[in-house]
Amino acid sequence: MEQEIAKCVIIGSGPAGYTAGIYTSRANLSPILFEGIQPGGQLTTTTDIENFPGYPEGINGTEMMEQLKAQAMRFGTTVRPQIVEKVDFSVRPFALTIEDGTTMLAHTVIIATGASAKYLGLDDEKKYAGMGVSACATCDGFFYRKKTVAVVGGGDTACEEAVYLSGLAKKVYMIVRKDYLRASDVMKQRVFSTPNIEVLFNTNTVGLFGERGVEGAHLVKFKGEPNEETLDIAIDGFFLAIGHKPNTDIFRGQIDLDAQGYIITAGQGTATNVEGVFAAGDVADPHYRQAITAAGMGCKAAIDAERYLTAHNLK
Repeated sequence: MEQEIAKCVIIGSGPAGYTAGIYTSRANLSPILFEGIQPGGQLTTTTDIENFPGYPEGINGTEMMEQLKAQAMRFGTTVRPQIVEKVDFSVRPFALTIEDGTTMLAHTVIIATGASAKYLGLDDEKKYAGMGVSACATCDGFFYRKKTVAVVGGGDTACEEAVYLSGLAKKVYMIVRKDYLRASDVMKQRVFSTPNIEVLFNTNTVGLFGERGVEGAHLVKFKGEPNEETLDIAIDGFFLAIGHKPNTDIFRGQIDLDAQGYIITAGQGTATNVEGVFAAGDVADPHYRQAITAAGMGCKAAIDAERYLTAHNLK
């Protein structure tokens, strides 16, 4: 049986993957998109999206991803609900091993596997997903205007999110398990000089509670110490800010990654250190992590892939 060869394979879905599909299919590249373990990406765990242009009334995250998927398929993207388990970028065409054991070849690959937010591991985080639990203050902070929220974490990201939320929320708790903030001095100063931010040091979250959404958090101060004490705080939103993990495990040793595992791209483009392999979205963006920036990178990766194929007479 003849092995399948694609001009362009897109690994991962979400705004970056589906947008790459729209652009590559309109360029007659007949792309094949593997949706991966979470079709639609992180936005499928979000309720309403109000900051993506073109949706003045907002849109449900899953619905938006279904629309992007339909648009990509309309122009000729082949969408496969499968996982790419292994890649070999040392051969040309590139070899991709699919979860069913089959292998396919590709002249170009666009990686759009995204990043996964780190969670505390509490059952309540899953229980209240989309009902008060969030890992993106910029995405969801607007829903908590004049309400009370909590941010978990003590690094720069947590401080940035707390300061951002302080401009929207009535009160912001920072729940920090250590007795100090790991953030830079500048970020510490911003937190401590913001009157509606209260930092709870030496504190761990052990649970959340509420009837139809998050209404509060169960906390333990000085956990495991003789002076351990429990307390509850009333909150409307619970934000995780303890980091993200890029979904790049299968690419280790194949392309250049930074110390955190994010794909390194060249300059303002999406090219990796391997010619013909491009990256888009959160998998290569530890800074912005927004649907609109991911979509923009998906567009850039598609154009970069098309130009590569043209330059190498592979189109």
